Amino acid sequence: MVTMDSLRREDRAPAAGWRWIVRWLRRRLPTGLYARSLLIIIIPMVLLQSVVAAVFMERHWQMVTERLSLAVTRDIAAIIEIVETYPQNSDYSEIIRIARDQLNLQISIEPDGDLPPPRVKPFFSILDGILSDEITDEIHRPFWIDTVGNSNLVEIRIKLENKILRVLAKRSQTYASNTHIFIVWMVGTSLVLIGISILFLRGQIRPILMLARAAESFGKGQKPDNFYPRGADEVRRAGLAFILMRERIERQIEQRTAMLSGVSHDLRTILTRFKLQLALAGDNPDLHGLNDDVNDMQTMLEAYMAFARGEVEEDVGELKLSEIFAKLESDFVLHGKKFSYSIEGDDDISVRPNAFTRLVTNLASNARRYANRLDIEAKHNAKWLTVIFDDDGPGIPERNREDVFKPFFRLDTARNLDASGTGLGLAIARDIARSHGGNVTLGDSPLGGLRATIRIPA
Repeated sequence: MVTMDSLRREDRAPAAGWRWIVRWLRRRLPTGLYARSLLIIIIPMVLLQSVVAAVFMERHWQMVTERLSLAVTRDIAAIIEIVETYPQNSDYSEIIRIARDQLNLQISIEPDGDLPPPRVKPFFSILDGILSDEITDEIHRPFWIDTVGNSNLVEIRIKLENKILRVLAKRSQTYASNTHIFIVWMVGTSLVLIGISILFLRGQIRPILMLARAAESFGKGQKPDNFYPRGADEVRRAGLAFILMRERIERQIEQRTAMLSGVSHDLRTILTRFKLQLALAGDNPDLHGLNDDVNDMQTMLEAYMAFARGEVEEDVGELKLSEIFAKLESDFVLHGKKFSYSIEGDDDISVRPNAFTRLVTNLASNARRYANRLDIEAKHNAKWLTVIFDDDGPGIPERNREDVFKPFFRLDTARNLDASGTGLGLAIARDIARSHGGNVTLGDSPLGGLRATIRIPA
């Protein structure tokens, strides 16, 4: 019994097959705009030429070959009729002359004998099959042909009653031999058109690639040099929109940095006055709490200043990962903690040195404060730099792993995330990573603690 569910399954089966084919094609086809544009031009051209060539070969080439073979076969049939009907001299010189001068055929009449064994038919020879069919239809006598022995001549032997007629005809008389000229012209003009298309496409794709490189450089915190909109109108509009967006973002960053620096500077001035007044008040036990509050506020202001400095533009330079990790190892040894690191790939990286060092140091110091062991694994390949921090500390609950990247957010039950206790450590770390075009993420460590992963473009 056929049910609705079975019908639905049968309907879904072809759709699933088409989806699998589409996914397979997507994995195999190139992903670049330049390569795809070339395919859009080349594939229709190749399909069109294939269809034209197939039709030409099927209709023109075969038809011309059939007519040429038929004409030669009829000439041979006429020679046979003359030889068998009219008396000839002993050496057949007259009929040989007529065939040579009037029919452009070289013939000879040999004594009776057996025809050679049939030759193996060539797989791709259209002439062999057509000529054999025409001789069979027109002459109705045993025959032997050789279409591959000599490239310029076709040999035909026909068994008569008491003799063998041997005919040598030019290949061009029986075969459309100039067909390759059409193919050469077709392929040649296609190559010229493809070359012109490649030149034009390169001119159109280059502005898009420049825009992509400029956006990628800006995402890494680098200022693209000598970028200006050019190319087609749509690409120019996209380039101009990118420049305006970049300027707005830079103004916003400058305003934020100036605001934080100004606020921190003004508060530091007031704190300096507080500290001076407390110093003039002398050693009063009632003021110890106020001294502690002023020191805490001083520490918080230093953290705010550090957060503001993280937005200041720094030039990209070369930095060695091994040097950063060696300093961290000395710090861990000094505090009696375990530390190990490994580097896979190139040791030299192109980053903003001070900012990146601060990023790594923030995460390592956080692990040193709350864990007894830290393992760092760095992987540097052609596309990405990945640095993984694994510690055996208390970790961070999964529900709070995004909140800890917010400025001033602190975990009271697990661990503070900044030496100053202001909750800016991971916020600064993520800001630095994102200014390089990457990110910082948190997860579970195989050591039982927290795993922090830095991933930035190489």
